[in-house]
Parts: sequence; structure tokens; C-alpha cells
Amino acid sequence: MKTTSTGMKIPWGKVVVPCIAVCVAQDFGDGGGATGAAPPPEADTCDGIFLAYNFEGREKEYPRLKNASAQPYSFKASATVLNAGSYELKSWQIFIGFQHDEILVSADGAMVMDGDGLPLRVGNNGTHLVGYPQTDLKTAIETAGDQSQIMAKVEMKGTQFGVKKGDPMPKTIKLVNDGYKCPAPKRYQKSLHVCCTRDPKFKPKQTKTKFMPRQNGDLSFTYDVLQAYEGNYLAQVTIDNNNPLGRLDHWNLTWEWMRNEFIYSMRGAYTHKKDPSECIYGAAGQYYKDFDFSQVMNCQKKPVIADLPAEKANDDKVGKLPYCCRNGSILPTTMNETKARSIFQLQVYKLPPDLNRTALNPPQNWKIDGLLNPNYKCGPPIRVDPTEFPDPSGLQATSSAIASWQVTCNITKPKPKQSRCCVSFSAYYAESVIPCNTCACGCEEETKQCNPNAKPMLLPPEALLVPFANRTAKAKAWADLKHLPNPKPLPCPDNCGVSINWHVDSDYKTGWTARITLFNWDEFAFEDWFTAIQIKKAYPGYQNVYSFNGTKLPGLNNTIFMQGLPGLNFLVGETNGTDPKRDPRVPGKQQSVISFLKKDTPNINVAAGDGFPTKVIFNGEECALPTQLPKRSGAHRSSRVGFLPAILLAVLTFVLMNERFQ
Repeated sequence: MKTTSTGMKIPWGKVVVPCIAVCVAQDFGDGGGATGAAPPPEADTCDGIFLAYNFEGREKEYPRLKNASAQPYSFKASATVLNAGSYELKSWQIFIGFQHDEILVSADGAMVMDGDGLPLRVGNNGTHLVGYPQTDLKTAIETAGDQSQIMAKVEMKGTQFGVKKGDPMPKTIKLVNDGYKCPAPKRYQKSLHVCCTRDPKFKPKQTKTKFMPRQNGDLSFTYDVLQAYEGNYLAQVTIDNNNPLGRLDHWNLTWEWMRNEFIYSMRGAYTHKKDPSECIYGAAGQYYKDFDFSQVMNCQKKPVIADLPAEKANDDKVGKLPYCCRNGSILPTTMNETKARSIFQLQVYKLPPDLNRTALNPPQNWKIDGLLNPNYKCGPPIRVDPTEFPDPSGLQATSSAIASWQVTCNITKPKPKQSRCCVSFSAYYAESVIPCNTCACGCEEETKQCNPNAKPMLLPPEALLVPFANRTAKAKAWADLKHLPNPKPLPCPDNCGVSINWHVDSDYKTGWTARITLFNWDEFAFEDWFTAIQIKKAYPGYQNVYSFNGTKLPGLNNTIFMQGLPGLNFLVGETNGTDPKRDPRVPGKQQSVISFLKKDTPNINVAAGDGFPTKVIFNGEECALPTQLPKRSGAHRSSRVGFLPAILLAVLTFVLMNERFQ
């Protein structure tokens, strides 16, 4: 039992291990969002979901510029979503194809799915809007035409640039909910409208649930309200990693409270900032006048939440929850199914007008990231049937959450120059190494000393073993020796914390081998690391990986999954050289040979590209690949030496040094 400052006793950890099941739950409403405006007349002929975008005007803003293409204008617009069909629309989502370099400043009646909140640049790729607080649109049949329940309106304000004449309209507007088809929208003066109808080929899953069925995604959150009281409630957050190659290390989770809630206490996690001032001087302090806010965990509108370290797992106050306290590590199911989940609980206090115990609103704008992990794009919280839990008494019974919401996230492919790891290519038949791409993991916006758009310079094999800052002399000397381009300014570094070298080691009549080397240029170590490669034509011939634990994953686009053997599951960080004043820093390294047979791939051409991976993943993050392959050089047409001795010597030296210091 936990006693709050108001004297209320709240037990922690009622039940903590969720299991998804079908059950009947009470509907607590979605918080309003009513609108009384009449629908547009074009909606009269629509038998489906009617969407409209109305441009309401714009004004020239400061600064006043002579360059018309850079002149900012403030604009106002609205979007209408009307259910003119005979099926309820749950969790509506629309896409607006902005195209005039717009910055969206506010969107009343909806939430933005893209980016990190408002203001947000939407003019290049458009943006997705989801309904909030009115998430569902009922039909006119079941509401007797009540427009506040069948229609939602979004009022938008923003800034746009460079439109001299005419009304700057978006390219398109469409419904993105599954099961609907939208034709090209029609324009009439300052309005864009379209009628989206149900797709006759779409077959929704037959469910007996009252709310939306649970969705599949790479990562999912479940927000369960376990206990509800007047003015506060106890919630449990469950994070499930559903992607066999997804992963999080030292995760940080953030969301946005929409109704002035604050976190009183937590178990299984903590917030990075504990400052009661935002409560004392805000709406919470005005309502809870005699409340001791010094004991409050967090008062931020957008708290940053992190997992507890392992030593807190059995702590009576903040631990003792299954799946908690792992220092933010969530592994893929291919490595350890029991470590693919994380759980924490929090006590949430509410403010008027939400003091009723049934007035429950989950936080919005969920985002999570890790140390060197994939980028997850999360959708809005979707109301689902309450989660069922095993009864804590041990009897063969189940108990249900009061209310449950699900947030589904999917991994997005890194944009160019925004990866967190990179790959270099080399081969026994090529003298030069193809290094990681220039600015593969990003560059500073203003780079005068190097060229962020230049191709990387080819390198001698030994240059891969030293940090980029120590490669300049080697790269210049190699370019002069091999008569290669020596540009001015030189290309910028890749700026990646982890790089992976793929080296084709041999190619003979019945098979071939490759050598994969992992370099850690950061100061921290990676525990329980993994890497995975997709190598399409060579995959059927995969035989073995010798210094790692390798597994074929045929259901994942012919992926070969590799992780460290027991006792070798640490990829150590970068360390000082033998003489720090003279020697360059030494990266952490792991290396293994991989063998392939040709009997199952008779037409494979290793040197032409079939021997190089088309996708490389490290700890869930897709690494940037080179844009070219090693070329055969005359001196190496029949030789296997050159790159291999340098790598072997470096690794052997590294091992001997470790043994010496130990």
C-alpha cells in the first residue's frame, strides 16, 4: 500500500503481466471535440468519409523581403472530416499534402503524427493528422444526425513562403485509415474536397471486441489504467518489442500530457527531471493549494522517462515489478524473448474538469529512442479492450484493467546522412578500401574545412584501424601513390560511432569466404550486441560463421543474424593507444570469418557484387552502405594478400595488449 500526501492509500503493482484477451468493457467517452458547424454542401452526394480543406486567407509577415521566394506569410485554414457513410470511423487519420514550404504552428482538433510537435515544417512531405480529442466519428444513423458526433473540424494556423499570386493550396487531402479508397481531390476556388469510400476488396478482421482491435507493429505500448479514484489513477505502461531485429538500449520515452496531468510517483522507471515549480506556479498549484509538491515525481508537460538500473530491481519502493529495471535494454525476440518487454507504473493526478474517476485520457505524442538504435515512428493512442491479467491470488481467474490504450510504433529507414552506423567494403583482389560514405551519420551545417558532398577518398587497408582524424596523411599519401584524386577541401568524415567492414577474403571453385569486422569508435561499450546482414544471392550458400553465433532467418528477407558468443558479447569502447601522446586511439573490435558454399548458388559472381551485403543492421539500426564496390586491381588478380595481414596483425596486437594489461 502507498499513502499519498492527501491520505489516500493506493496499492502498487496490482497485476503486472498483461495478456491480450477479448472482454467487455465500459465506455468512458473520448473527451469531447464536438462541433456544431454545418457540413459542406458537396457532402450531400458522398456515401463514405467526406474530407474538405478550406484556405481562409493569409497576410504578409515580418521580415518584409525583396526576395519574393523567401517572403513569409501567415495563413489560416481548416480541414473537415465528415462521416457520411453507414459505418463508424474509429481513430480517424488524414494526410494533407502541403507543398509551399509551410510551417504548421497550431492544429486545434487534431494531433500531428510527424515530427516532435508544433511548430513543424510540413511543406516538403505534407503531414498526417489524427483526431484529438474526438478520435471516432459515429454515423448519422446511430446519432440521428448529431453533427457533433459525426463530424470533426481542424482549425490550422501556420506560415508559408514564396507564393506571389493565387491561393496556395495543398497537393492533396486523403483518408489514411485502412479499408478506404480516395480518388484525386477536386478543387473549387479556395476549397479542396474528396469523398473516400470503402474498398470492396478490403476484408477487415472479424472481431468481437467493443473497441478497436490491437494493431501489429515493430514496437507497441500498452497504457493500462489499473485503479481509478476521484482526482488520480494508477497506470501501467508495457513496452513490447515485436520486431526480430528491433532493439533499444538506454531507452528514453517521452509523451505529452494534454489536460494538465502530473506524475506523482513511479515504480520501475524514473523521470530525468524532478522539479515541482511547474506544478506550484501552474494550474496544479492553483487547484491543489495545500498539496506538498516536493514529493511529486514530475510536473512537465513533456516528461522524459527512463528505465531503472538493474540494482533497483528488488527495491521495495521503486522496484519489484516483472520486466523492469534493465537499464533501458529491450532486446529482440531472436536473442531473448524474456528481455523483449519492459514495464513500469505511475500514479497520475488530474485537474478539473476531469476529476470524475471515469474521465481518463492517455498522454499523446509518444516518442522513444535509444543509444544507437532504430528510429521509431509512433501513432496515436488507440482505445482497445481492457487488458486481462492473471489474478494475483494464484487462482485460475483473470482480472481486467479499467481501461486500456495501445500505441503502435514502426521502424523507419534512416534518411541520407542520418544513419548511426556505416559500412566499408574491401576485397582480396582490390588494393583500396571503399570507406564509409561522407557524412554517413551527419555533418555540421556549416563545414568550411571539409566538403560534406564529396565522395570519400579510397584508403589503404591499415587506415581503417585508426580514427578518421588520423587518416588524413594516409589518405593523401595513398592517393599520390595510386594516382587517385586528392580533392581540396578533403571530404568530411563519416561521423559514425560504429562502423563495419565487409571484406571478401577468398573465392575458389566450391565456395568463398568473407570477413566481418565491427569497430566501436564511441567510449561506451555495447553489451549483448548483434549484427545482421541481407545478402540475397549468396544466402542459400551460407555455411558457418566461426567467431560469432550465427543463425539463418529465412522469414526475414534471407537474413543472417550474428551475435557474440558467451563471454564475447561486449563490444568494448574506444581506448587510448599505448602512448596517448603519440599513438592514435584504438577502437573496440570484434571479427569473424563467414564461409559460403557454391553448390546451392551455381551462378554466383562474388566480385561483381553478389558477395557483398545489400543491407547491414547493427543493434536494430540500418547502417549506411557504400555507393560503389571494390575494383579488381592488376597486382591482385590472383593474390589474396594485402588487406588480410593488416587486419590480422591489428587484431592480434589488440588481443596481446589486453592480455598484458590483465
